[in-house]
Amino acid sequence: MTTLSERISQSAFDGSRLRVILLLDLHDGAQNQFLEAYEHMRNQVASIPGHISDQLCQSIENPSQWLITSEWESAPPFLAWVNSEEHVATVQPLHSCVRDTRSLRFSVLRETGAAFENTPEPAKGRLQSAPRLGDGVVRHALTFTVKPGTEEMVAKILADYDSPQARVDENTRLRRTSLFMHGNRVVRAVEVEGDLMAALRHVSRQPEVRAVEEAINPYLEQDRDLSDPDSARMFFTRAALPTVHHVTAGRHASEDVQRHSLFYQAKEGCGMALARLLAGQDEEAANDASSPIESSTIFQRDDVVVRLLEVSGPLNAQPAQALGIGGHRKAATLGRLLDGGANGMPTTDQEAARFLAQAEMKLITDRRAAES
Repeated sequence: MTTLSERISQSAFDGSRLRVILLLDLHDGAQNQFLEAYEHMRNQVASIPGHISDQLCQSIENPSQWLITSEWESAPPFLAWVNSEEHVATVQPLHSCVRDTRSLRFSVLRETGAAFENTPEPAKGRLQSAPRLGDGVVRHALTFTVKPGTEEMVAKILADYDSPQARVDENTRLRRTSLFMHGNRVVRAVEVEGDLMAALRHVSRQPEVRAVEEAINPYLEQDRDLSDPDSARMFFTRAALPTVHHVTAGRHASEDVQRHSLFYQAKEGCGMALARLLAGQDEEAANDASSPIESSTIFQRDDVVVRLLEVSGPLNAQPAQALGIGGHRKAATLGRLLDGGANGMPTTDQEAARFLAQAEMKLITDRRAAES
């Protein structure tokens, strides 16, 4: 049986400090423009609650390479900022300066040094309590909406395309892609071994994928022009649905589980709190040997929360646990966070099963790389 220390997990909700690293490669002659854009961005970020500090560094080996690091009290305030429209507008001037970027995010696990040792305890902030175990997989999702009435056409387009080549390079490959719909909302969940950004760029260049993207363009609620780099970048920035929590219990073989996805529309401003509640419930389920849930991945942006589950047996066998609630108190809390939840949350298994059916997303396609 998998022990707690061996469990595969990641979380934005452990309360530890966050270190964000942004690697940038500038266009020739763009240095002054970049520095002006950075000063504007730095002043904006300094006022964001939860931000502690940042540094701008230039490579001593290649002056076109720059590094921006920032420190945050914890992951949630950073995620709220980076996923906001304010952030989109703030970083827009950087795009014309930069040839390539890569963003990395780390919880602070250990810290040494005289300056740290002499810092008062409250100012040190919380460190990650213990190292977590990974599986070499990066999980990410994209979401967007289509015009009402076009759902069937979009579903057919998304289901019929040819899979792109899984191998990106010697270090990166696509592992799995799942597409779901809930009403007119599309969610594409991807699993990548290696570099997520390299994989996303690889996919965007594949002719079969470009054909699908062009085919669904007329049906999108948000207009985009994939031939315009700024338009494409803006669309996919807003479509990003980051992972905020993942746990794999390690109790069931992969061939014994089925993939499901649940959609939760939070009240305005309650998306992060809702994701945190569901993450706590999934941690409890991972500790429960009788739970049919093998793994859970929670994606959240603004007030949209999507929970991707691997379940042994029927999804509605334990409907309350499948929903992410355990007991009347948790159901009531969920009701306070959900848009429309004031209309009543399920208190019986029968009511939970009906609520679960409403939350379940329709699976359009689920594709694994051949060598997985």
